[in-house]
Amino acid sequence: MPAPSANGRPPVATLPPSTLWLLRAAGFTSNFDRFCIAPMIVVIVSGLGVSLPAVVLAASGYSLTYGLMQPVWGLAGDLLGRVRVMRLSLAGAALAALCSALAPDAPFLIAARAVAGGFFAASIAASLTYIGDTVPAGVRQRPLSELMTAFALGTAVATAVAGAMAHYLSWRLVFALPGLLAGGLTVALRRLPEPPREHPSSPLAPFRVVLRSRRQWYVMAVALLEGAVLLGFLTYLAPALEAHGVPVAVAGAVAALYGVGSMVAAQAVKHLAGRWTPVRLIVAGGTQMALGYLLAGWDQSVPTLVVTALLLGGGWSFLHSTLQAWATEVAPSARATGVAMFGVALYTGSALAGGLTAHAAGAHAYRPLFWLAALLAVPLTALAAVGRARFR
Repeated sequence: MPAPSANGRPPVATLPPSTLWLLRAAGFTSNFDRFCIAPMIVVIVSGLGVSLPAVVLAASGYSLTYGLMQPVWGLAGDLLGRVRVMRLSLAGAALAALCSALAPDAPFLIAARAVAGGFFAASIAASLTYIGDTVPAGVRQRPLSELMTAFALGTAVATAVAGAMAHYLSWRLVFALPGLLAGGLTVALRRLPEPPREHPSSPLAPFRVVLRSRRQWYVMAVALLEGAVLLGFLTYLAPALEAHGVPVAVAGAVAALYGVGSMVAAQAVKHLAGRWTPVRLIVAGGTQMALGYLLAGWDQSVPTLVVTALLLGGGWSFLHSTLQAWATEVAPSARATGVAMFGVALYTGSALAGGLTAHAAGAHAYRPLFWLAALLAVPLTALAAVGRARFR
């Protein structure tokens, strides 16, 4: 029997379908907005008549504010409530996305995308925290896998569709779409009940709880390495193909199969959760990631990198969903802040890997980069599995 929550009600074993649908929609919208600009950069350059670096800066500014606002929204979730934060952030995100669609020049677009990144930063962490508040730990990974499917779908749709929409219709329409979805969700989330939570004794109390936890630091260290291994090196799939003369559209489509692999694997994880131990899920995910990068190091042809993209998506669903479930358990009295700090570590790892490998990528040394990623997948899997087994 799960322990009663703060208001005397125990967590539920399953969420109502309408609740899960709203959480999935919020995550889908956030990831679509986050990943839609990359396939449109060249089209936006032509449409606004600006330089390529200016539009790249709009994408970089989005990523920067997205990462920086994670702990801010996490703290707000612990102080104000999960649903309130989701509605507030989505309302701001809707306005920022619509401003992006109306941008008359590069400075306006850069500012609008930075603001959109800051507001959309709340959606995924708040959705994860909501499930952590309302579903017992023993069955939590199943709804988390449902969220992973929606997140992956948002990434895949943005990567595969945004470029075509921008080319044949308008890049402004692509930015407007998540703005309209976010506005609709702001209203729809009124139906979502606020889960009970422990109220902090002071505004900074959640940070003290999180940063004093050895388990939290361990989970964050694993997330840092995961962000480097997967998110950092994943970005080189399309450039590796392009370096071998593959058209940009084909290379982008191959990279987008990562989302397909993630969606398919998320359904498998949903059925295996509860049957397999978390350690077994972690090892399965890490093995897929290592194998995928080994294949990419061996050969950078389209067929090989198709398999790599699918394996990396599968590895993400098996390993990352298990780590996410773990992150929701570490500091239950400051759950939103803990999940947010997990996200900060993840994105920091991605940024560090990108920065440290940029020179090699610029020289098209993709083979050793992929082999390095395969090598790093081994300690990642070991640390995650040992830590999950030890810190129950």
